[in-house]
Amino acid sequence: MTERKGFLSELARPGADIAVRVTPRASRNEVRVEDGVIRVLVTTVPEGGKANASVQKLLAKALGVAKSRLTLVRGETSRDKVFRLD
Repeated sequence: MTERKGFLSELARPGADIAVRVTPRASRNEVRVEDGVIRVLVTTVPEGGKANASVQKLLAKALGVAKSRLTLVRGETSRDKVFRLD
């Protein structure tokens, strides 16, 4: 379950909080679901918000929504993040 646009579209409800676990500096960009947990792997480094921007972009693609509709509400410097869909 990776890289298919909209494969998480059932979670794309306005106002929904979406918890993810992030792995920066991964070998490839990928979104997958393991044991009910959404994992986002990004190749970027976690400095200056670069990894957060990559996570936002990949998660939006997996949800089938515009990245501008996702807002990081918790976990700016943590591996565990929560995004809200506006």
